[in-house]
Amino acid sequence: MVVAKGTWLLVGAVAAACMLLVGPSAPSSPLHVQGPPDGAARDVDVKPDRVMTWNICNPCDTSNAGRAAEIARFAPQVIGLQEACVRDVEKIRDYLEGLYGLVYHVEYGTVLRNRGRCGGWPWRPGAFGQAILSAAPMTDRVSVEYPDGGSEDRGYMAVTTEVGGRSVRVFNTHLAQRRQEAVRAAQTRVLAEQIARHDRAIVLGDFNAVPAAPELSPLWPLATDAGPRCRPLSSGTCEPTTDWQLKFDYVFLRALTPRAQGVHPSRYSDHHLVHTDLRTTSRS
Repeated sequence: MVVAKGTWLLVGAVAAACMLLVGPSAPSSPLHVQGPPDGAARDVDVKPDRVMTWNICNPCDTSNAGRAAEIARFAPQVIGLQEACVRDVEKIRDYLEGLYGLVYHVEYGTVLRNRGRCGGWPWRPGAFGQAILSAAPMTDRVSVEYPDGGSEDRGYMAVTTEVGGRSVRVFNTHLAQRRQEAVRAAQTRVLAEQIARHDRAIVLGDFNAVPAAPELSPLWPLATDAGPRCRPLSSGTCEPTTDWQLKFDYVFLRALTPRAQGVHPSRYSDHHLVHTDLRTTSRS
């Protein structure tokens, strides 16, 4: 009996240690989590002409079920996520399908493996970076790390998918952290060169810069912000997209026309959800 008791104690200790090592981003089944809030729709239709960008905040002690609920409120055709761990995105996708009937394809643009941000074993930390979820299949994925990420590795990803019934190239990026203007300037030059190769494109992301920032100047000749009054030289007309009342998050459109835009604060992130509805051919 003493041996058996000791064995069970050892098993319990090993299991507890494993839970600590895996961290908060370990996968779990949607069946074992709280369902949608009372009154929330369980079958939601995707808006085929809507795109969204959202920095989901990491590291943050945040519920992936809550993140999925926020996305389901707006049900975009395409979602660009920044500061995204692969394990978290997997759970968000599962919640969207299991709780709301929203089925998304997923592609990743991870540029960093970091246990502190994404959990995982010390020798196999979770992957961190960008992700794109699309209701339509995606092709021609690329994931590029910027030559200089600044204080943390950063990059962009791109896919071809369908929005509003049209094929479009979608970019998703996260530029260097604040007070690294020269680094961001070099990053936007890399990004702008790729955007210019496409006749029609959507560029989503957290640019860590306000519209008038010089480092964004390579982008404005190629695309316009979906905010109807937000331009690089405008004053006080760009709606803030962060809890600190600055606009850092953008939906840039190249050869596409916005119909409406929404900016929504969320208790699950220090960045707001930004979504844009496009004016499709049938509405023109």
